[in-house]
Amino acid sequence: MMVSCCGLITSQKEPVPLKSVEVELEVKDHVATVVSTLNYHNQEDKPLEAVFVFPLPGDAAVCHFSATVGQTEIVAEVKEKQEAREEYDDALSSGQQAFLLEESEQSPDVFSLSVGSLPPGESASIRLEYVTELAVQADEGLRFLLPAVLNPRYQPQGSVGSEGSNVQVTSVPASLVPYTLSFSARVSSPRPVSKVESSSPLDPVQYLNTEQIQATVKLAAGHKFDRDVELLIYYKDAHQPSAMVEAGQASSQPGSLMGDPVVMLSLYPEFPQAVMSSVASSGEFVFLLDRSGSMHGERIKNARDTLLLLLKSLPLGCYFNIYSFGSSFEHIFPKSEEYNQKTMEEALKKVEEMEANLGGTEILKPLKHIYRQPSIPSQPRQLFVFTDGEVGNTKEVINLVKQNSASHRCFSFGIGEGASSALINGLAKEGGGHAQFITGADRMQPKVMQSLRFALQPSVVDVSVKWDLPSGVSVTALSPPIAALFQGQRSLVYAQFTGQSSEASEGCVTVAYSLAGHPSQTQLHFSLKPAEDSGLTVHRLAARTVIRSLEMEVREPGGQEDAGGKKKVVELSVQSGVSSVFTAFIAVNKSNSEAIQGPLLCRTIPTPRMRACKVLGAPYLMRRPVMSFYSAQGSQMSPRMMACMAPMGSCSMRMPVMSCDMAQLPQMSPMMDQSDTLESCRPKQPPRDPLLQLVSLQKASGCWLLDPHLAAALGKTSEEVEKPKPASVKQDVWATILALIWLHGFKMDAQEEWELLSMKAVSWLRAQKASLVTQCVEAGNALLGCNVQKDAVGL
Repeated sequence: MMVSCCGLITSQKEPVPLKSVEVELEVKDHVATVVSTLNYHNQEDKPLEAVFVFPLPGDAAVCHFSATVGQTEIVAEVKEKQEAREEYDDALSSGQQAFLLEESEQSPDVFSLSVGSLPPGESASIRLEYVTELAVQADEGLRFLLPAVLNPRYQPQGSVGSEGSNVQVTSVPASLVPYTLSFSARVSSPRPVSKVESSSPLDPVQYLNTEQIQATVKLAAGHKFDRDVELLIYYKDAHQPSAMVEAGQASSQPGSLMGDPVVMLSLYPEFPQAVMSSVASSGEFVFLLDRSGSMHGERIKNARDTLLLLLKSLPLGCYFNIYSFGSSFEHIFPKSEEYNQKTMEEALKKVEEMEANLGGTEILKPLKHIYRQPSIPSQPRQLFVFTDGEVGNTKEVINLVKQNSASHRCFSFGIGEGASSALINGLAKEGGGHAQFITGADRMQPKVMQSLRFALQPSVVDVSVKWDLPSGVSVTALSPPIAALFQGQRSLVYAQFTGQSSEASEGCVTVAYSLAGHPSQTQLHFSLKPAEDSGLTVHRLAARTVIRSLEMEVREPGGQEDAGGKKKVVELSVQSGVSSVFTAFIAVNKSNSEAIQGPLLCRTIPTPRMRACKVLGAPYLMRRPVMSFYSAQGSQMSPRMMACMAPMGSCSMRMPVMSCDMAQLPQMSPMMDQSDTLESCRPKQPPRDPLLQLVSLQKASGCWLLDPHLAAALGKTSEEVEKPKPASVKQDVWATILALIWLHGFKMDAQEEWELLSMKAVSWLRAQKASLVTQCVEAGNALLGCNVQKDAVGL
């Protein structure tokens, strides 16, 4: 769940109090419950306040927070945020122990935990629980991510929380920190668990029964928690439509969300094959690439390679443009241009020159510029956003996409460890598109090409949900209207059932929609009998869905808050016990009768990162400065290590003190990523991958030319390539057939990367009405040493 530090000390030799983190994951079908235990120990001779800023999945519903000190367990309550903060400060002032957990006001995937007045020699154990839905991947795996890395969030100048603070802090290099983390997972499903994979070393999967519908897995011993832990879970016959009805809470008022039964529907629409096989030949494709310093090295190289594949795969006649951004932004064309050979070559030339050298991460300005461009008639806009997700104004960015959702679809890609799940998922959700995460050794290209296929599919419109329930039972939709449906991708719907029926115990839901002019529907019959042993998981996820929707509405354009909407969020958050931006969990240990004596030390728990950075922005600066340092100037180093000291009861006056020597670090401009300094010594490009070499030679029309470059890409001489060509066959036809044979013969493992551009090549060949195709395929197979069938190529 979060970063831990084992026996760390600051440069002043002061110990850092967080010792270990234990994480237990329970997955039921596609819903995960995560319980994290953080163990603190104060080894100092003075009372201590520890502040820990950490990431959680952006769509998690935090639903339990408690602290155990000695033999005493204190369970936290959800209260309005300002009220909770005041209660925390009052407790510290009077020498009591207190614990405060709150969500960042800029991004729902960042939390801060304050452990207050821990006496000398005392230990405390914090238990944190959240529930979340697992995202479906392109290969049908379910992805669970345990975020370890909280990348600094770049806070643009002039945005909320950026004034009055430009503080330098540093953190401990991840390579020098011994972390202790224990992680175990239990997986259960109505369908057998076929495998569990991870980017981190796992002990072998243990099946708990012969049907293999229950399994456990553990992280191998010795894992250093310096990177995210990703788990991919695969079921046999995965992703069947399903409905789970959960009984209401007996102690809650009937008619309320927590008191009534709630249903979670999982729908997987299947579209007609005839519609799916057709690819749009129109559209305005706008690519927005992050070129801040944190994108240096492999990230920017992969992004350039991906843009090459994207540009080669676009259909003739569409329009396109490429924007890139950092502290400022650039675009290749003043406005989107028609896609042809000339514009494609011009764009590729500029893509080749792109480096991660534009400073910080200000995504709002280029987005506003894109949305100001007039729409092109009959060319629906498709926006592709590539970023490592290090922004501090997440909610502002997502709100902008939501305001413009009627005019475009937004496909988002989170690159690398620590990309903000709240930003990446929020862009796609509000923009009616699809989100992808590229971490570790993942190749970016297949995931991006899958999203391009989604973008080229006809848009689903007129989505409606109709319920057929027994008389006496009414339904209240809790999810926002479905904005997008994609082939094979899950759509979740939450709804509340009020009333009872003496008759039928079955309901039916129908999701109707129109696809390329064809009306279609998905229907699901389900039992109204509540599931056993589900606790309140579905209710909490439903409450989280309603809270997130209300939060978006409360933040009106212009920054004004709707007081009535805020009151609704606070009421539902308190009622459901699920965190929100306007509430916090507060626990005060009222059993310790003696006030804790002595000056209160403040310790900020470091998170691991590889370099130092400057920090800009402190949303909580007036209250307790150390809690604010997740809002950073875009480098990859998470600034967490500092010490601060103040007398008891004067929390707002505690000022951060530097804990590491900054003298050895290069000086940077305030609007620049530190990692920019690495770009000047960037190594020379290695030889290009053979697939990308061949792809780079394809023309915008879809054909290849017969020339020495093609021969080299095929591993042949010009003479070897030209000699077998049937005499009456045109050179470009022969060259294109050879390229297709090479792709099918040698690169089937990467088919999803070149499938669209090969379809374009086949369409071009058909338009040429080429003769002797069979003879060409046979001669090409003989030349390249392949055995590719003509129909396999699509000819």
